[in-house]
Amino acid sequence: MNYVPAPDLLSGRTILVTGAGDGIGRTAALEFSRHGATVVLLGRTTSKLESVYDEIADAGYSLPGIAPMDLATATVDEMVELANVIASTYSQLDGLLHNAALLGQLIPFEAYDMNEWMRVQHVNANAPALLTRNLLPVMKQSPDASLAFTTSSVGTRPRAYWGAYAVSKHSLEGLAMLLADELENTSNIRTNIINPGATRTPMRASAYPNEDPATVKTPEELMPLYLYLMGPDSKGENGQLFDTSWLDN
Repeated sequence: MNYVPAPDLLSGRTILVTGAGDGIGRTAALEFSRHGATVVLLGRTTSKLESVYDEIADAGYSLPGIAPMDLATATVDEMVELANVIASTYSQLDGLLHNAALLGQLIPFEAYDMNEWMRVQHVNANAPALLTRNLLPVMKQSPDASLAFTTSSVGTRPRAYWGAYAVSKHSLEGLAMLLADELENTSNIRTNIINPGATRTPMRASAYPNEDPATVKTPEELMPLYLYLMGPDSKGENGQLFDTSWLDN
């Protein structure tokens, strides 16, 4: 998109990013910080979160928070505790970007390992629901909060051999639409879905090992949209699917 964000677009805002250790989540965390936000970095690998923290600190941006959490094993109590810490530290949460996900197996359904199926479903669909449920009270303290879910083309329209990943992303879109409808007239929270399309990330490399990474767009190319949705300029956008796959080669 041709959106040009103001340098201080996110000044005064606190935004939590899941999967902030690499890929789109990492890039979004850096860009949100660069545009004035205080970012809470959530991910399962502490060393990766610390690396992003150092980049933000070295650039002189607002120091982020770090929330190490493995969504595959995190309990409801741990998510409640995280919500309480955010509420006591920041008083409100102005943005929540759900970006963490597992790819799982790319094989026929009848051959799928059901333990792996349950793990992918939990990380990609159940954990975002649990996290959102517990963060809603602190998001409602914001006068202008944005909730964004990252989906996939195979989630919008599930495709053969994409297994639990496709089904979990389809479920995630359902959750987003439910929340968009419920929260529209009862809160200051807007809810939208982003399909980033083919993007140069570690997950993409796992799914398409023979693909030349140079032929797909970088996470940086997506950032105008992510900044738009997390900033005040998108106020009024609710229940929308923003599809950037048209940028793909």
